[in-house]
Amino acid sequence: MYIMGTLLRHGSEAQKQKYLPQIATGALRLQAFGVTEPTTGSDTTQLKTRAVRDGDSYVVNGQKIWTSRALQSDMMLLLARTTAADQVQKRTQGLSVFLVDLREVKGKGCEIRPIPTMVNHNTNEVFFDNMRIPADSLIGEEGRGFKYILDGMNAERVLVASEAIGDGKYFTEKSVAYANDRAVFGRPIGQNQAIQHPIARAYGELQAAEMMVRQAAALFDAGRECGEAANLAKLLASESAWNAAEACMQTHGGFSFARDFQIERKWRECRLFQIAPISSNMILNFVTRNILGLPRSY
Repeated sequence: MYIMGTLLRHGSEAQKQKYLPQIATGALRLQAFGVTEPTTGSDTTQLKTRAVRDGDSYVVNGQKIWTSRALQSDMMLLLARTTAADQVQKRTQGLSVFLVDLREVKGKGCEIRPIPTMVNHNTNEVFFDNMRIPADSLIGEEGRGFKYILDGMNAERVLVASEAIGDGKYFTEKSVAYANDRAVFGRPIGQNQAIQHPIARAYGELQAAEMMVRQAAALFDAGRECGEAANLAKLLASESAWNAAEACMQTHGGFSFARDFQIERKWRECRLFQIAPISSNMILNFVTRNILGLPRSY
């Protein structure tokens, strides 16, 4: 959705004809998103990976991190600097997007190393050492890649927010079922307000967050500006899901740590939503500066 959407909206007709049918039929496997770097994090405009034109090719050097599904993917959408940062007027200029065929470059200037994590998520480091890709791998115009990537990031936030809502509903259903079933001191624990209220509050937060997610999705679908809605959807959904997770853990007590109850794993995974693909603090920075008009804090 958010990776190949960049190709759909900004790719050439030849690129669309070549790749989109294969993606639709499943002939091309999952696609990876090569944007984040170890030394830049959310400061995308400061990325160090360079792509230099050399005849009919680009030569790429640099490193990406937290590149999800890279080992399982056939294609990767790569953001790299094509014009040095000191040669552009704005930091957002001079960045370009490439569609890299990983089947052609793995072991030929491209090395992928998996990163073991605490959650059930396949993510990797990717190293580029004089990796050569065809010039027609470029999507859109050279130097305008940052704008193209932003389109995909809004879609990513809507998608991840939707996932968070689903997790929140899962936790709420688990909480209610256990609170009704578990009896202590001769009565179900769900009869106690100390159990009821956190579940009810999380449910209300989830309902409100889902409305924002639907608004963001509708705006994106209509091709309208959705940056504000997408960011707020991600913020609200991630936090409401975590509150539902906390309520579920507390409701189950010691049993929440038992793997058989299928809570501890999703509780750990749910925490990631407030950190990635963009942290809650960065969303608040976006709101304060771009929506409320307050001075930039970073």
